[in-house]
Amino acid sequence: MFSNTFPDRTAISQMVARMLLEIEAVHFRAEQPFTFTSGLASPVYIDCRKLISYPRVRAAIMDFAASVIFRDVGFEQFDAVAGGETAGIPFAAWLSDRMGLPMQYVRKKPKGFGRDAQIEGYLPEGSRVLLVEDLATDGGSKLNFVEAIRKAGAECAHTFVIFHYGIFPEGVAALEEKGVQLHALATWWDALAAAENRGYLAPAQVEEVRSFLQDPESWSAAHGGKESDDGGDRASGG
Repeated sequence: MFSNTFPDRTAISQMVARMLLEIEAVHFRAEQPFTFTSGLASPVYIDCRKLISYPRVRAAIMDFAASVIFRDVGFEQFDAVAGGETAGIPFAAWLSDRMGLPMQYVRKKPKGFGRDAQIEGYLPEGSRVLLVEDLATDGGSKLNFVEAIRKAGAECAHTFVIFHYGIFPEGVAALEEKGVQLHALATWWDALAAAENRGYLAPAQVEEVRSFLQDPESWSAAHGGKESDDGGDRASGG
């Protein structure tokens, strides 16, 4: 169960960024950019799925997650925690345990046979659900999961991710327009600051990454990628 400690919010972001750097989940590669599924070129890439293999790190991050949710939303504001297929499933399981709540998972689409269910697990009608995934770029994929939860007769006004890119404000606005608030532990700005402070990047690399974070579309266009990211919440190496 959750340890009921509430570290400083800034300290949480800094520590999570350091943890992600320590397990090499954060990658910087301006000379050979990564590519989002939409075609947007990026000098940064993060693989939060690596966290499942580091029990001490993931335990600390789940404690942080519970503290952020309880402090930002409340202690008795949820009836269930649902993970988005597939990366959100293990984090939803760990977070539901911390919060003492039932857990479900949401498929990207109905499975097409049997009960043709999109949500697995028992979800009573009217349940207040916290949607969990590993990360968010523009937040697009979250709306698909939220719609499935609401279609099942439950409520979903909050989604949690470990890492939010923090450079696509229109994504947050789109979620808010649908009545969904996004909660995250760290962003690329936190990761860049941690990398700079710990000497992971040379000054020129820091400036290159900062240039991307300040204007990702222009940076992408100048490095062989698309000028806008109209994809979901995934990036792939390219």
